[in-house]
Amino acid sequence: MTQWIAAVARGHNAGVALLKDGQLVFAMEEERLTRAKYDGGPIASILKIKEYTDRLDFFVTVHTTRLDAHPDMKLDYCLNDPYYGLARKIGLLKDTNSLTEDEVKKRKCGATVPKNVIDMGHIHHRTHAAAAFYNSGFESAVAVIVDGAGSWCKFGAKKEQVEDYWETETIFDCAYPHKFDTKYKHLGSKFASPFNYFNNFASEFWCGYGEDINWESPQNDHHELIATHKCGIVKTYEAVTEYCGFPAIEAGKTMGLSPYGGPCDYIPDLFHKCGMIPVKLADSNIFTPMYPNGAIQNLWYEPEINEIVPEVEYETGIDDDRIKKAYDCEGRKNFAWKVQNDTQEQVLELIRKAVHDSGNRNVVVSGGYGLNCVANYWYLDQLKDEGINLYVEPVSNDAGTALGAALLWHHYHNKDHRVRERIDNLYFGPQYNYTNEYITDMVDSYDAEVKDATHADVVKLITDKNIVALFQGRSEAGPRALGNRSLLYDPRDPNGKDHVNTLKKREFFRPFAGSILKEHVHEWFDLRGMDETPFMMYAVNCQPGIEEKIPAIIHVDKTCRIQTVTEEQNKHYYDIIQEFFEQTGCPIIFNTSFNLGGEPLVETLDDALHTLSNSGLEYLYLPEYGKLITVKND
Repeated sequence: MTQWIAAVARGHNAGVALLKDGQLVFAMEEERLTRAKYDGGPIASILKIKEYTDRLDFFVTVHTTRLDAHPDMKLDYCLNDPYYGLARKIGLLKDTNSLTEDEVKKRKCGATVPKNVIDMGHIHHRTHAAAAFYNSGFESAVAVIVDGAGSWCKFGAKKEQVEDYWETETIFDCAYPHKFDTKYKHLGSKFASPFNYFNNFASEFWCGYGEDINWESPQNDHHELIATHKCGIVKTYEAVTEYCGFPAIEAGKTMGLSPYGGPCDYIPDLFHKCGMIPVKLADSNIFTPMYPNGAIQNLWYEPEINEIVPEVEYETGIDDDRIKKAYDCEGRKNFAWKVQNDTQEQVLELIRKAVHDSGNRNVVVSGGYGLNCVANYWYLDQLKDEGINLYVEPVSNDAGTALGAALLWHHYHNKDHRVRERIDNLYFGPQYNYTNEYITDMVDSYDAEVKDATHADVVKLITDKNIVALFQGRSEAGPRALGNRSLLYDPRDPNGKDHVNTLKKREFFRPFAGSILKEHVHEWFDLRGMDETPFMMYAVNCQPGIEEKIPAIIHVDKTCRIQTVTEEQNKHYYDIIQEFFEQTGCPIIFNTSFNLGGEPLVETLDDALHTLSNSGLEYLYLPEYGKLITVKND
């Protein structure tokens, strides 16, 4: 009988994953459906599960903070997770038998939880590690998780000193079927507290944390544990991000700004060695962590920084004088460079520590910092002579914990020892089988026009300096547009970066990505030993002389976030790039996410047409139908 396992991740970037006999069949982020950026309640996604199955054998939940921590959050006034109630209401959960008293104690959960509901709320980092490990293709590996804030716990050397702490960095020793032994963990608190450092610490003594996944026989893994009031790596990055004028969760903007800066004397080192602590920690005089999200840059600490960095917020729009003023401020650029440089050095230290402590040279990386494509590429250079095999999980954000939780439960419950192949695509969103009649009606509702078109027609539009939106197939799981929900342009246009940023209403310094035929990638880019990079997880150097050929997608540091494409991975997209190559001699096309600044990626045809009608974009190509839609914009 077919086994169905669904997992939901709540918190920011809520997501859902669905397994059929252990294989992923559906995964997406909630924001795609609700159109609310970073939406934390996976309600619409749960409803989508009904399109694939009318029953679930197991419903797994994972989250960052306790349900009563933030009463203003959606549906979080109750003390039990509300989402399995929704799954039961729509008929996905048939077995509503409650746990026994002993089972409640083992799982450390509420007595009303059904037996087929699995709460992984207190193993957030382990679910990150599970997604990365099971997707990596490695038989065994060591996982490095670098996150803003994972699961919370109560911790203190004495009863009167007990405080809330959150995971920031963790190292796991991983192997099939479900071994995730903790080797190292850093916990952070926003309150000033003495350092607590334990070597050879046993997690099962850690009352109330629920570190073990094996409720029947707790894993007796001994490890190093650090509990501090210092920022973790991502919290440090978040603090600088807010200091540069962006929301803490949009650290990618800081990454884009960082190449415009450089080293300077007035910004101190952000991390320092602290006695017997085995790694460097953030300077608490400069940074104050906030949990679960955000941090504070202590402006008073370095008056030199404050003088050179006026309080000017970034805004979108290339012609905005305020953003130009902020961009011209050397302090912010240099601070962005500093946090990028110092944090990637810290992660590299953790990677080397992970290899040393585990003896395993297969390394998987996940957590929010895993999306830092600049750092990911830098690791490859630093580790090139150390024999380390690196895999970075493409869905490293919190939505990926849903997939990790589903896979972890599958391998635990079924004792499945089979090594999984490395994931090669992320097209796991819903499938929309539109009829020609539906397309016509939708086009009419937006006062648009539709006509038959070929790949050659669309490429001709692109070479004539038009932006063409591409909408096809199932949407991408994760945050990257990989050719199914993308905006395409000519990478050869020297004004392309400014042109597209203006139409997308993005900060003008932000870079763009490129999609290239896999067979040509080494002629154009230095992949530092990789054969391919299908998920845009690395900002790679271009080969000599390439910068001048594709200026629209080359960043100021002469890198490009690149996606390799094969015919097997995405035939229509491959054929479009091939046609562009035949017309221009360039096997790479400008690719950016199909959205406007501050909005989620489009999900449905209605989303796509609505985005075009509220922008300067005109063309929408549906390659599966051979249709080109033109929206009349004034």
